[in-house]
Amino acid sequence: MQKYLAKSNPPETIQEHTDNLLKNYQTLRKLYPEINIDWYLLELVCLLHDLGKMNRLFQKKVGNGSGVGKEIPHGYLSVAFVPYSKLEDLGYSEDEIQVVYQAIARHHERKKDFTEQEWEAEIEELSKQWEIFSYERLADNADYSSEVDPIYFYPEARIFEDEDTVGSENFKNYVQLKGLLNRIDFAASAGIDVELENDFLQESMEQQLANFRKKNAAADWNLLQKYMLQHQNENVVVIAETGMGKTEAGLLWLGDNKGFFTLPLRTAINAIYTRVTKEIVTDKQAQRVGLLHSETYSQYLLHEENTDMEIDEYYTRTRQMSLPVTICTLDQLFDFVFRYAGFEHKLATLSYSKVIIDEIQMYSPDLLAYLILGLSYIDKFGGKFCVMTATLPGIVLDLLHDNEVDFIQPEEKFVSERVRHSVEVVHTEIDSAFIEPFFAGNRILVICNTISKAKKIYSELKAMFPNKKVRLIHSQFIKKDRSKKEEEIFEDGQKDNPESCIWVATQVVEASLDIDFDLLFTELSDINGLFQRMGRCYRNRALDVDTNVYVFDGGEKVCSGVGQFIDKTIFMNSKNALEKCNGALAEVKKMEIVEQIYSTEALKESEFYDELTQALNYVKGFDSYELDKKEVRSKFRNINSITAIPSTVWQENKEEITRYMEILAKSSKEVSKKEKMIARTNLAEFMLNIPDYLYKKSEGEVHRINRYETVIEFNCDYSEDIGIIMQEKQKESLFF
Repeated sequence: MQKYLAKSNPPETIQEHTDNLLKNYQTLRKLYPEINIDWYLLELVCLLHDLGKMNRLFQKKVGNGSGVGKEIPHGYLSVAFVPYSKLEDLGYSEDEIQVVYQAIARHHERKKDFTEQEWEAEIEELSKQWEIFSYERLADNADYSSEVDPIYFYPEARIFEDEDTVGSENFKNYVQLKGLLNRIDFAASAGIDVELENDFLQESMEQQLANFRKKNAAADWNLLQKYMLQHQNENVVVIAETGMGKTEAGLLWLGDNKGFFTLPLRTAINAIYTRVTKEIVTDKQAQRVGLLHSETYSQYLLHEENTDMEIDEYYTRTRQMSLPVTICTLDQLFDFVFRYAGFEHKLATLSYSKVIIDEIQMYSPDLLAYLILGLSYIDKFGGKFCVMTATLPGIVLDLLHDNEVDFIQPEEKFVSERVRHSVEVVHTEIDSAFIEPFFAGNRILVICNTISKAKKIYSELKAMFPNKKVRLIHSQFIKKDRSKKEEEIFEDGQKDNPESCIWVATQVVEASLDIDFDLLFTELSDINGLFQRMGRCYRNRALDVDTNVYVFDGGEKVCSGVGQFIDKTIFMNSKNALEKCNGALAEVKKMEIVEQIYSTEALKESEFYDELTQALNYVKGFDSYELDKKEVRSKFRNINSITAIPSTVWQENKEEITRYMEILAKSSKEVSKKEKMIARTNLAEFMLNIPDYLYKKSEGEVHRINRYETVIEFNCDYSEDIGIIMQEKQKESLFF
């Protein structure tokens, strides 16, 4: 019997590969029988999707035959084996049969670069291979035909073009069928399970409560956590103040289901991942909880001693969305809203998953638009979500309603009566001389809107206290220095730390670090950002001083960054609202102010509102499959910076940098994937993101690593205390 290969390294026949798909199909059906999918059709596309690989040109490519001509992507050929007569006899509609053809043909989203005549000729040629092909599991589920009826499929068009795609039943069926085929196929090719069972989280949460009770016999879940536990099967939007145990609440809502926990910042995600794997899911973490963002592999290297699985396999399971619980950034999950070629596996997965959205108020207008649309898709496809936030912009609720998203809200906010902050509004620009008298014995946090302002205040305070601990943190430090600073500010920011210090920072500390300083001095940005900043001071303790927050509102001027990346309308509305906030400020009052300032009515004249509505309309206006994934990644991340190594850092570490580049330049036969990932991770320690406007004003030398990768050496000075130092005066406007 002729053997037909599905892949050559290692060799695997079409039959063997399909057997692996069917194992994963059974796993998926056993773990998630409630998925809204026709299970027979899913099994059918698993059986048929690779039969087109019998063609002579594919077999030649994998070293198993010979032939001359243009190879046509095998998916387009596999449609020749769809048993359309059987499907008609079983009562499937024309639309349902079209979906089967489309899912098989496009399961790899290959570009069509062949004529219909070439396609028809190659399908005709397949009859010769089909005559000698044997696979008992096909039974009567394959029926070769050299002529594919154009009412079911032809290569030129997709079946749902010119429709209201997201709302059409045909589109939903296609996304589910093609997306789950992709998940099953990817897993089979990677040699992993398509899904691992969540049979541990509820028990882990019960154990967590038992641990609390060892310290306090009366310990119990609070009202927020009990509410989430009681509403596990509903979409929920809840407002709860900082310190209410939102992480536990989210995990209780998730229960023993597949779930994704999203946060806006990598540092916050890393912290949640560390906490969950050390305190809650303390066994078999590498088969249960994953971390998904742009630096996943480097984080896994840091935690390697805690995992019970080979790191490459753990990384693969995470990337393939096979783990029961995944903690991730929004861009790793919600880019499906652009409906690019190949998005289906994400939305199909979310159709039987639960998604936790934490800190929704931190997202920019464009990301908020993508989030709202994403939640509407998840709701339509049968998935569940919960939004947990300390402050909820009023416009978010209106947008969810406008996009017909179904959700519930508790009648009351989860907020205590305690008061943590007492505010004094200072009607001037932020002033180091004002801060100076407060240093004695205090741990002080100073937050500025821009890096240039932060550097100025830092330099002045450092000059005032040359022998004291004064530090600076912002986004323009290389990664290893930024990491050290994050560790140091975390230690200094613990309320039981007796050492006095001053930390000058930008927005990087707003929501990413669990710190608790004695005094906060901050520029006004917007009211939401201000309340986030206030959460870094008296984070989990009741007010016991007259004033612990000083807000500089710019006086007759606006604060730095306003009109650049801070919306002027929101700033002025925030400034006016702040007039009524002198003195003690209750948590419920903060929430009310955010709802008012970020209501649809209050935002109507703002740039924030324009950007948000434009982003919503922009994405809705795309035809499905208009963009490819690479285009979507750049749009979704709104990339406006260049990753580079400052020339000073390059020269000081040239030997080490060169060594890592040499490893990356070697072939996969010379070094392992893990060695390359370690080299790439170590190289990244010397890098930072240079804003476009700075990069364009200086020179960058491009060093080529290999055919695909380069490293930029950026012409600037650098200090581990200050960060980038431009060699000529540059205007800086970046806020983080």
